[in-house]
Amino acid sequence: MVSNRKRVLVTGGAGFLGSHLCERLLAAGHDVICLDNFYSGAKDNVVHLMDNPHFELMRHDVTFPLYVEVDEIYNLACPASPIHYQRDPVQTTKTSVHGAINMLGLAKRTKARIFQASTSEVYGDPEIHPQDESYWGRVNPIGIRSCYDEGKRCAETLFFDYWRQHGLEIKVVRIFNTYGPRMHPNDGRVVSNFIVQALRGQDITIYGDGSQTRSFCYVDDLIEGFVRFMDSPKEFTGPVNLGNPGEFTIRELAELVLKKVGGKSKLITMPLPQDDPRQRQPDISLAKRELDWQPRVSLDEGLEKTIAYFRGLMG
Repeated sequence: MVSNRKRVLVTGGAGFLGSHLCERLLAAGHDVICLDNFYSGAKDNVVHLMDNPHFELMRHDVTFPLYVEVDEIYNLACPASPIHYQRDPVQTTKTSVHGAINMLGLAKRTKARIFQASTSEVYGDPEIHPQDESYWGRVNPIGIRSCYDEGKRCAETLFFDYWRQHGLEIKVVRIFNTYGPRMHPNDGRVVSNFIVQALRGQDITIYGDGSQTRSFCYVDDLIEGFVRFMDSPKEFTGPVNLGNPGEFTIRELAELVLKKVGGKSKLITMPLPQDDPRQRQPDISLAKRELDWQPRVSLDEGLEKTIAYFRGLMG
């Protein structure tokens, strides 16, 4: 028996980030309850963990209350790509808001420390660059992305009210674009889109002129940040940005993917979707100072691993 073994609940545990987190927590010697309703998560992401006696998979929707005994909760439940979260926007908002209420209630009952996976989308289409945690954001409250952006903003509100009102131990992280193995091939995110299109020999679709920028963090770096943050002193609640401050234009990313995959795909442009942010880059000074964390994996190295994963997936 591991002396510091904890019972850890990961909601959205069969998703892209959740499955990597479950792996990491099991490797650290903890008991893991992986919770997912499989709306955007997939059993294939965690099937390799099923034989581990310290891993438990539970089909459940966080918009309904849950009664389990746990020491820590990582609340990752919510579709995170526009294609998935815009398919059922009302349910997306409910997942963020009702899900937060239910998980905070569980944390209050069990006296568990609780971690909220928030998002850089709380900054909206930002007027400051790069974005630090003191920036309140510029979000359209009635647009097609609002179900996700405002749902996550409301979840942050709930977390801090539970902290102030009930003394809960909370950790709120704002995740910037993350990529890596187990991304959903059809999730509409730019890294997976470009890789899948290039591997299929299709033209690579760029929205707008490709000058809008993003910062891309490899999944292993992000999960390291999660664990360090959860284990940090209770006084450090966040919110804290986790992401890679290296900034690339969408066109640069497309050209890099094409160079690595090879083939004859061409770059084609399409109109920019509504409320698509022009730029996105995290200021990670707080994470560096409080968690001694910064990304280690370069975009070049991370793309190699991600392309290899999708090659295997697509045969």
